[in-house]
Amino acid sequence: MQVNQEFKPTIVAFCCNWCSYAGADLSGTNRLQYPANVKIIRIPCSCRLNPMFILRAFQRGADGVILCGCHPGDCHYTTGNYYARRRMTLLFSMLDFLGIERERTRVEWVSAAEGAKFAATMNEFVETVTKLGENKRLEDLRCKS
Repeated sequence: MQVNQEFKPTIVAFCCNWCSYAGADLSGTNRLQYPANVKIIRIPCSCRLNPMFILRAFQRGADGVILCGCHPGDCHYTTGNYYARRRMTLLFSMLDFLGIERERTRVEWVSAAEGAKFAATMNEFVETVTKLGENKRLEDLRCKS
């Protein structure tokens, strides 16, 4: 008996509480669909995301990680997303050094009123990561069942 299993990537989405998480909520309220394999983690602000959280997500088996925050200039904490943008730039160079494809990590600015943009971004990101295939580079074999 042959079972046809299509690869479904595990996506971790770090969303800021004030804009992106509300955008995800609006997406659900408007019945816009995005894949169920996107796991949303609410953080107070995009600047609160330590780059080690992203590396840990990859180590724990995530195939893609996306950071969603307020648009630059609209941050609830004034300059939080500027700090996040700088940190992510450094993280991207470190991921290049580690040999992880650049397309597996993404930063997107989504406001609370952009539920459609949130759903479209998640659908596009899942499609991109699906084409890349499973992430084998940083996986922790102890976490596999």
